[in-house]
Amino acid sequence: MLIGITGGSGSGKTSFINHLREQFSENELGLLSMDNYYKQRHEQQKDPQGEYNYDTPDSFIIDDFIEDLRKLKRHEEVRRKEYTFNNDTKAAGIVITPPAHVHIIEGLFLVHDQRIRQLLDLTILIQAKEELKIIRRILRDQKERNYPMDDVLYKYQHHVGPAFDKYIRPHIADLDLIINNNSSYSKALDVIAAYVREQCKGT
Repeated sequence: MLIGITGGSGSGKTSFINHLREQFSENELGLLSMDNYYKQRHEQQKDPQGEYNYDTPDSFIIDDFIEDLRKLKRHEEVRRKEYTFNNDTKAAGIVITPPAHVHIIEGLFLVHDQRIRQLLDLTILIQAKEELKIIRRILRDQKERNYPMDDVLYKYQHHVGPAFDKYIRPHIADLDLIINNNSSYSKALDVIAAYVREQCKGT
């Protein structure tokens, strides 16, 4: 079973997924992140100001991603080189996703591509107030990705925000569940964890 979790940058997808996975073994709940399917920097499009824009569906190697989703459906292992977000201080490793009863599929544009949507058994949106997403984005990009402040703010205004409105917002009505993460997602986490346990029992 593939559970797609999407949401705007800074909505809390990664934190929610990490807390969910803590409750399960690797063979019960796996994870495949769309982040590791980014094209390399020289393959990315540039905006009118000459800045690379990673916030479009074309920023990803979608065909590889879809093929790996199909592998998970067939209970096959997936191996993928880690994408380090052009952080020169971090060495890229190999991300291994072994077969599991249920897999979390995480990514910004999961529901934009119909081929991906058709492979997902459940779709979930994590959302939060705009100001909270901006703050979280700033903290994450400076700490984990070594991005300067002016770069983070520019990308949020010109790339991240418009991408949400264009590629995610139009599909919200088609999603199965929406989880608000303005203060806490603990109750929603309990609900999804219980659902995953039920799926594991039935396999």
